[in-house]
Amino acid sequence: MAPSTATRARPVAKRARRSKGRHRRLKQRNPLLSLLIEMTTVTVLALVITVVLRLFVAEAFYVPSESMYNTLTTNDRILAEKVSYLQRDVDRGDIVVFKDPGNWLNEEQETPGALRRLGEFVGILPRSGEGHLVKRVIGLGGDRVFCCDRSGRILVNKIPLDEQEYLLEGAKPSLQPFDVVVPPGHLWVMGDNRAESADSRAHMGGPGGGFVPVDNVVGRACCVIWPSDRMTMLRPPETFKKPGLKK
Repeated sequence: MAPSTATRARPVAKRARRSKGRHRRLKQRNPLLSLLIEMTTVTVLALVITVVLRLFVAEAFYVPSESMYNTLTTNDRILAEKVSYLQRDVDRGDIVVFKDPGNWLNEEQETPGALRRLGEFVGILPRSGEGHLVKRVIGLGGDRVFCCDRSGRILVNKIPLDEQEYLLEGAKPSLQPFDVVVPPGHLWVMGDNRAESADSRAHMGGPGGGFVPVDNVVGRACCVIWPSDRMTMLRPPETFKKPGLKK
């Protein structure tokens, strides 16, 4: 006589119960491993997101000098955003962070250590400024930038700039005369603290003629994020909105 259905099912049920018991014991034995895997996954995802944001959205930098004083000052932390330049070109009046176009940084800069470099790369620490500068865009490709008219003002395409809004109080637009036409795809940049800024004027006789390739621009400095008492948005001055200067 063949065994009943109930008799055949019993061993299967016992094996299923033993299997479930083993699974429960495995789960009970490895709570620390599960937690470690979860924390590692979350950390890796967070780092990936941070790196992507740094590469394509915004990046923090230290200001290394007084060349932009008093708009920016030494050791200000600024945020260079990159999103707006996906929708528009660099414009006059923008404060830009850009890669050194060629030996503009004569002074030796402290080389960050391995941990510092890692923190800068993933975006949890602001870039130290190594190999980068921050200046204000005065002229775009095709612009004629001239200094100075009888009133001591810089002219862009024969239109005088009123720079009192951002220049260091009492500072003249430039003590060095110049008359340049900016090549296509390049920028003419100057610091707001003109007497202390080794900007485009200081490199007219060097390679590149003092012009900065647009491709060297990392992003637009949109705000000061630290120290807390200097937190502010950085907006284009009104003088660059004059008729004839607008694109």
